[in-house]
Amino acid sequence: MHTENHLVKRIGWLRAAVLGANDGIVSTSSLMVGVAAASVGQSEILVAGVAGIVAGAMSMAAGEYVSVSSQSDTEQSDLARERKELETQPEAEIEELTKIYKERGLEAELAREVALQLMKKDALGAHARDELGISEITAARPIQAALTSAATFAVGAFLPLVTAMLSPAHLLIPAVSVASLLFLALLGAIGARVGGANVIKATARVTFWGALAIALTAGIGLIFGTVL
Repeated sequence: MHTENHLVKRIGWLRAAVLGANDGIVSTSSLMVGVAAASVGQSEILVAGVAGIVAGAMSMAAGEYVSVSSQSDTEQSDLARERKELETQPEAEIEELTKIYKERGLEAELAREVALQLMKKDALGAHARDELGISEITAARPIQAALTSAATFAVGAFLPLVTAMLSPAHLLIPAVSVASLLFLALLGAIGARVGGANVIKATARVTFWGALAIALTAGIGLIFGTVL
């Protein structure tokens, strides 16, 4: 048998996982490097890192849940309207689906036959997929997104925190910076492999933005640390 396992099926949890882990590494390492650049003691830097993990994980969970819930609400609203139109204007809905299939290349007679056959089996499903672009793969899953983002944020943030704990105080900034960039490069490579994307391009992209974030926060910490 010819079987296929399409990578697009992973898009829901993969996006949330990569976002969470990336944000965890970048925000926590940047926070600690910025605080360290202000000439603060190592214990205060670690406290800032732990606080950043807790606050960041909760923020990621809440943000993902709220944003994806908004998407889900919109989808459900569209489906409810479509369900009502199928009950009150069935012929118009048949014509609507027929037009979609004609625009995709089917002849008029065949397009109408396909529309009738699909609507006979699952009218709402056919319109959700072909008219609204809603499918099982792309459907919003707020809880999955929230839990995935929070968990991967915590894991990602834990890596620079451990590096800071194990580093001598005078080497904390370069150690956390270098380690975080290595973690980001690894994350970019893993995310690209799982998603079937270009590994080099994904790795370079995530590493560049991580380096920029760390450099900016280090500069701000240095400036304000000197002023204060």
